[in-house]
Amino acid sequence: MAAQRLACQTFTWEMLGDSWTGGPDDLVDAIAAAGYEGIEITDTMIGHYSDRPDAFAKRLDTAGLRLAAFAYGSDGGFSEPDQAEADYEACRKWADFASRFPGAVLSMGSATAMSEGARPDKISIAADIYNRSAKIARAAGVDLALHPSSHENTLLFDKADYDRIFALLDDAVGWVPDTGHILRGGQDLLGTLGDFDQRIRYVHLKDVTVDGTWAMLGAGVCDVPAVLAAASQAPRFNGWIVVEEESDEAGRDPADAVRRNFETMRALT
Repeated sequence: MAAQRLACQTFTWEMLGDSWTGGPDDLVDAIAAAGYEGIEITDTMIGHYSDRPDAFAKRLDTAGLRLAAFAYGSDGGFSEPDQAEADYEACRKWADFASRFPGAVLSMGSATAMSEGARPDKISIAADIYNRSAKIARAAGVDLALHPSSHENTLLFDKADYDRIFALLDDAVGWVPDTGHILRGGQDLLGTLGDFDQRIRYVHLKDVTVDGTWAMLGAGVCDVPAVLAAASQAPRFNGWIVVEEESDEAGRDPADAVRRNFETMRALT
């Protein structure tokens, strides 16, 4: 059983859009100051380290952080055949980057509908892209995992979507269950975790209210202790619990929000 470790996802700052004027060093400083052991950073937030993995590794070492995961998205939503080659090229680039960090997982974003077409057909295309990407990542010595979401036009929203995509994926494709997105999709959280526990690599932890509104950790309906217990039983879970925040509080002050979430996690565990 892997020892559980807390990391922080930088999408919390990404939500600020153009009003965010900082950079990756500011993210590292804020996350380290809050007490986390690790960081999950995205392709849009890596900034001037995008082609300098050794420099980023040194920066993390100085801050006392580890790279838990690197997440990236796609202009084609991982569902457009004519953009699949661009998706594979992005996978090569970021798998090479992540390979500099032992144990870091490469996280692919949720398949998203970018054009008209039948939903099952688009999910099938996405499965092909995920499967080939996992082979590319594995060639670089990196595990790859899928991160479904509940955001606009996602193709991976409810349990039927999860059943469909996972039935099409090779065993090499892992899963990053996101508690907030699972709950917003109307799913039974613990049931979904149990159904696909063989694929769990690490966990995204965030909270929502009963009506699906994003909430600070512990202020919504997510049963955090039960999630941690379920994750600990997953055979390929690597121990990383990655806290992410999308509530209004985070929009006002991301650094304070992630610090408060760290304190909540310490109180719960």
